[in-house]
Amino acid sequence: MIYWSTANLALRLLYPAWRWQVPSAEKKIYLSFDDGPHETITDFVLDQLAMYKAKASFFCIGKNVRDNPEVYAKILKAGHAIGNHTMNHKNGWKTSNEAYFDDIAEAGKFIDSRLFRPPYGKLSRFQGKALIDAGWEIVMWTVLSADFDYQKNPSECWEIVRKNVGPGSIILFHDSEKAWPRMKEVLPRTLDYFSARGYTFEQLHMNSWA
Repeated sequence: MIYWSTANLALRLLYPAWRWQVPSAEKKIYLSFDDGPHETITDFVLDQLAMYKAKASFFCIGKNVRDNPEVYAKILKAGHAIGNHTMNHKNGWKTSNEAYFDDIAEAGKFIDSRLFRPPYGKLSRFQGKALIDAGWEIVMWTVLSADFDYQKNPSECWEIVRKNVGPGSIILFHDSEKAWPRMKEVLPRTLDYFSARGYTFEQLHMNSWA
């Protein structure tokens, strides 16, 4: 499984309009969660966040919002940010432009947000420009926790986070069954460790980078 645990410098230079972190001199971290909402795992995440008065951003799959409206409502009620992660977790590299945009639009019937994160981090230059021109913010990440990687143990994922997070970092976790064995250990450690060092946890919003 090939991926970058931290945002690749070449990609950041190639796609500067895509948001890789939030410029900040303050100790602020931006937790984000992809692929939910899940009927039980998202509740765990919300409970952990509440313990630390932390805010986060949830990039939701439209079909999961449709199937778990009560959990989605809990995210909103708790004051967290939401984003569009397509209706069916589409890979932009393997999907025609028309079908990709249609899938995002379908998710938009359930997710009221102009924040967008591409599944797998994969969308074409044309797709990205078209979305930005249409008023979307494309949100990537600074640190990928690798919680989805079944070949890693929780300690390895935690070390990725601990060593690479700093002011303005966007951390990517997943509230999904695939990530659960690792995320359930790494998220509490992240909240505890960085809170003890004076960090706060904030949600993303449009123009966070202005």
